[in-house]
Amino acid sequence: MKDHPQAVAPPLISPDEFATVADLLKRMTGIHIGSNKRAMVSGRLAKRLKALEIDSVDVYCTWLQQPGNAAEQDAFISALTTNMTRFNREDHHFIHLADHILPGLAAAARAGGRIRLWSAACSTGEEAYDLAFRMLDACPEAAQLNLRILATDIDKSALSIARAGIYPAASLGDLPDGFADRHLERGAGANGMARVAQGARDLITFRCLNLNGEWPFKGGFDVIMCRNVTIYFDEDTQARLWQRLADRILPGGALYIGHSELLPESIAMRFTQQERGAFCLPPDAPPRTQRRGADLNTAEAQRPDSNGGLG
Repeated sequence: MKDHPQAVAPPLISPDEFATVADLLKRMTGIHIGSNKRAMVSGRLAKRLKALEIDSVDVYCTWLQQPGNAAEQDAFISALTTNMTRFNREDHHFIHLADHILPGLAAAARAGGRIRLWSAACSTGEEAYDLAFRMLDACPEAAQLNLRILATDIDKSALSIARAGIYPAASLGDLPDGFADRHLERGAGANGMARVAQGARDLITFRCLNLNGEWPFKGGFDVIMCRNVTIYFDEDTQARLWQRLADRILPGGALYIGHSELLPESIAMRFTQQERGAFCLPPDAPPRTQRRGADLNTAEAQRPDSNGGLG
């Protein structure tokens, strides 16, 4: 029996090369990668260097920072960021949202209010669509009201998947009973794919955004989900981001964080923790941001080349 050739792992980059790459990634995104990720970085960078026919990590990093290389900068970020997500991840957050937050938001929207939700690191889109599914169940006419979901991520490749809204049918098993039938359209082909229905897609604006950079919008949010993101940042970067996010929560709103994340005590004390990772700002809390900000132009934002601010 003939032996099959085994794949050979690319050689590890040197500690100095890793330090150069890690420093560049942090300056570009705020993401911190420890030395225990050297094998991962070596493997992912090897593909970029091979595609570009560059044989030196140092040459690549120097070239990457030169003007005119924005496309490769996006590829670099995409290669080194992690997009682990699925539908209905940490489902207790969505149960809390549906039971305690969305009924009030739906009533406010029906009364003419402006309602905004933000999936701050939406990756390939499942979390944003999870929000849309729950909102439609609570308020079927949501698209006709002033109610929108902002979904952002730094990875443009992930955002392309999110905008398409097409997922393997096998990935729908994590959704609660009936959700797939109500909110997704299964393809008739043999490849077993499903597309998010237009009603949910109409609620969402996808944008490319570095959470540690400037935010091109001014208004506050009734719900922010920023889950399993700050674990990739150092402590100072985490503290700054939590402060910025907390300041964007409107009175009566909710901030949802990942199971392994902690809010600094100075921020957590402003909220009431109602569920693991679910922090609610009291309705009578003094607002730190305005409710009204730039409108979310969904049709414009769905375009593949849309990567700017919100108007």
